[in-house]
Amino acid sequence: MLRKGSAVWTGSAKEGNGELSTQSETLKDVPYTFDARFGQGRGTNPEELIAAAHAGCFTMALAFKLAHEKYTPEGINTEATLKMEQVNGAWTITSVHLETRARVPGIDAGRFAELAADAKANCPVSRLLNAKITLYAALQD
Repeated sequence: MLRKGSAVWTGSAKEGNGELSTQSETLKDVPYTFDARFGQGRGTNPEELIAAAHAGCFTMALAFKLAHEKYTPEGINTEATLKMEQVNGAWTITSVHLETRARVPGIDAGRFAELAADAKANCPVSRLLNAKITLYAALQD
């Protein structure tokens, strides 16, 4: 399986701008800039896209693990908070915190926590990242 994304950049690093696109065209020519990446400027940035990808990957992995054990979630909501900081003078993604809340009829909290931990450890994006990954997983009534 192959997936593609692309980037175009024009101008200097701080004053220039770019566009990101995905093979599916879900993202097509989405703007990104220095300010969007390192400040609060408009547009997206690679790190928030990684956080969204990680949230999506983990959530789907958890859904698969629940289905394998014959549980059908009514809903799973996950937020990934990615931290990027300077390490030895280089910007580095140092951690991602996943926070998920789910409605899953019939499962006990202990088993849910085990399946969530397994999904965190084994979703492809978790396996890609060289960062500390933490998880808070809770069932909702």
